[in-house]
Amino acid sequence: MTPEDLLALLVTHRQSLAAGLHDEEDREEVAAALREVREAVTAGRSASPAVRRLRRALSALPPEHPVSDALGSRRYAADGTGGRALPTADAIGTVLNLLETRDATAVPDPGPPLSGTGAEPGPDAAKVPPVPGPGELLAKARERLLSAPALTEREHAALLSSHGDQPGLIRLADPRPGGSTARCPRFQFRPGTLQPLPVVLRINGLLRADLDPWGAADWWLGANSWLHGVPADLLGTLPDEELEGAALELVEAD
Repeated sequence: MTPEDLLALLVTHRQSLAAGLHDEEDREEVAAALREVREAVTAGRSASPAVRRLRRALSALPPEHPVSDALGSRRYAADGTGGRALPTADAIGTVLNLLETRDATAVPDPGPPLSGTGAEPGPDAAKVPPVPGPGELLAKARERLLSAPALTEREHAALLSSHGDQPGLIRLADPRPGGSTARCPRFQFRPGTLQPLPVVLRINGLLRADLDPWGAADWWLGANSWLHGVPADLLGTLPDEELEGAALELVEAD
């Protein structure tokens, strides 16, 4: 799940976010990180460092908060801001206004017009798309990862026969009806073979693919501003050391 998804969650849960941060220092740290994100978005530069600071600050939320639940379900591993656009500076400012209001819980979220009031929607109402909830974001993220090229069942059986159960490989359990119980993304192998790439195994170890295969897959298959591309697409193009350095940057940020 990308930084764009994380910021969309904060926009969705802006009121409960403010209410969940009881400590003034925690609230100010989240606000400071959001200000950095807004400045980066406004200036057109990478927001990745500020998003990493924001992710750490959000650990102060109670575990039952929807944002904590989404962060805990799988890591926001991709650190790029490519692909989907970040929320606008104005949307981020809405969250900031709630955090910086002393009685933040008293500021209601603007909801849809009440039915039967006769009120016409404003001219810009149709331009504002609904923000998906955490469950929908997670489902879409997993659907994207499962759509990446993967070994066939026959190839996976041959891999197990020739190499055994390689612990360093990413295997994704497909929850869809009839889905494979061990979908193994193809980028992990030398083209045309079942030979795992050593650099992939090393990076998978850094990303703890054994504990969080979805997060590791998201890093490989998501846009990465540090590398200016998708890591899986850069295998064999960038030096292995650059790929490992980008993964280490993420791990050390956590």
